[in-house]
Amino acid sequence: MANALFKVPEAVNEPVKAYKPGSEELTSLLGEYKKMYNQAPIDVPMHIGGKEIRTENKRPMSPPHDHQKVLGHFNYGDASHVNQAIDAAMAAKNEWANLPWEQRASVFLRAADLLAGPFRDRVNASTMLAQSKNVMQAEIDAACELIDFFKFNVQYMTQIYSEQPDSLPGMWNRLEYRALEGFVFVVSPFNFTSICANLCAAPAMMGNVIVWKPAESQMYSAQVLMELFKAAGVPDGVINLVSVDGPVAGDVVFKHRDFAGLNFTGSTGVFRHLWTEIGNNIAKYRSYPRIVGETGGKDFIMVHKSAEVNSVATACTRGSFEFQGQKCSASSRAYIPTNLWEDVKKEIVKQVNTFKMGTTEDPSNFVNAVIDERSFDKIAGYIDFVKTQDDAEIIVGGNYDKSKGYFVEATVVVTSNPKFRTICEEIFGPVLTIYVYDEDKYEETLELVDNTSEYALTGAIISNDRYAINLAMKKLENAAGNFYINDKPTGAVVGQQPFGGARGSGTNDKAGAPMNLLRWVSARTIKETFVPATDYKYPFLG
Repeated sequence: MANALFKVPEAVNEPVKAYKPGSEELTSLLGEYKKMYNQAPIDVPMHIGGKEIRTENKRPMSPPHDHQKVLGHFNYGDASHVNQAIDAAMAAKNEWANLPWEQRASVFLRAADLLAGPFRDRVNASTMLAQSKNVMQAEIDAACELIDFFKFNVQYMTQIYSEQPDSLPGMWNRLEYRALEGFVFVVSPFNFTSICANLCAAPAMMGNVIVWKPAESQMYSAQVLMELFKAAGVPDGVINLVSVDGPVAGDVVFKHRDFAGLNFTGSTGVFRHLWTEIGNNIAKYRSYPRIVGETGGKDFIMVHKSAEVNSVATACTRGSFEFQGQKCSASSRAYIPTNLWEDVKKEIVKQVNTFKMGTTEDPSNFVNAVIDERSFDKIAGYIDFVKTQDDAEIIVGGNYDKSKGYFVEATVVVTSNPKFRTICEEIFGPVLTIYVYDEDKYEETLELVDNTSEYALTGAIISNDRYAINLAMKKLENAAGNFYINDKPTGAVVGQQPFGGARGSGTNDKAGAPMNLLRWVSARTIKETFVPATDYKYPFLG
């Protein structure tokens, strides 16, 4: 067997394709979109131990922007399938965990290149179809960010393994980074295909085995991801996909002795419930489970009186309305000073009125559909509430229609109440609420920003005054895990802005950083003494 300290390829961020009208990449992607739209309905199985599992319980998959169209069905399981997935994961565990690290690295580097090449259009098109992302939003998510996760995490894994303790003369101290003793349960959301894959791939790269429960509205692209993992050489049983009711899965997973970790992205309420379940069962487990979660956000844009009007308006419209505001990082509250308000208002209204809304097949549409009817009804309920209140008004948008697809207009609310419902509660849709504050009460308004929400995911300060920026950074140091200066609070890039927040927004374990991978290993310290002592007596004993 050859031995060497291997140097992995240097990670570089995947270039984002522009998809300009008439370009080759746009023609190719839209061709794949139409092919997948018009193909015979597909039957998405569960994937357990390398086997495709189907049931009699079939659930339809439809585009949110065209909900009468059935793309196919996915197979819904029960507790027995969760147990099978756990058994399959544990059966694969030893061989996968003991595989040389460079072999695991090769698998995910291959996944990155497959995704950059033959899988790119398929994963983007599936995300456009079933999650209603436009061309650009699908590209930066499903292709580029996931490629970056694979490549940068391999680099971070190498960095972690190379971190070793010092040794004094006569001894050799070493650290080994073992996989967790058990399986990792992954619960993923609908809104980012890349996040779903990385929630599985990051712990798997470190030698862990996975039981994955995707969101039901993400099952279409989840199938493409499982095909990608298989093509890249992920062995059977390492990543197992089940589609079951959440409480059913939890009842099995959180009572299982070999449960070793939870990797979660979703709502704050669900995450807190799962943490409680884990706590209630803590004595059952072989080890204390690792709990990693990225949850909700009520992300802010704070504007200083020195800011430039167009920069403010663009940060608000891009930050709030890309992907219909369904990003955990989307800005949903903004604080604008009185001296800028009238001009900012005009520019926001002007920009929003130019938005085109419709299907993802037309790349000129900036706004598409929200994910499903439940989300549509929730967002519409907030808009209807605003229309009945005396201390708030809608200055643009405010309409919605679900006859063809779940379409909600980009909606901007202005309120005189700094604790108005839509400025405090997470909506997860295309609704931005603005509070106009006295331009001379900047510091007091920073306190308001910090104390209004239980969340602390992302936020932005827009200012041309460096003292004001510095003050905001101090006052809001706990209000956002990702803090932006003169930019919208969305669009974190792997390797550049590790992502995650604290408070009600999660455990801040920073996806896309070495610290996240460290959560999925258990370190063992090894001390080897070259010439052992032969007498118990120390010198002080004489």
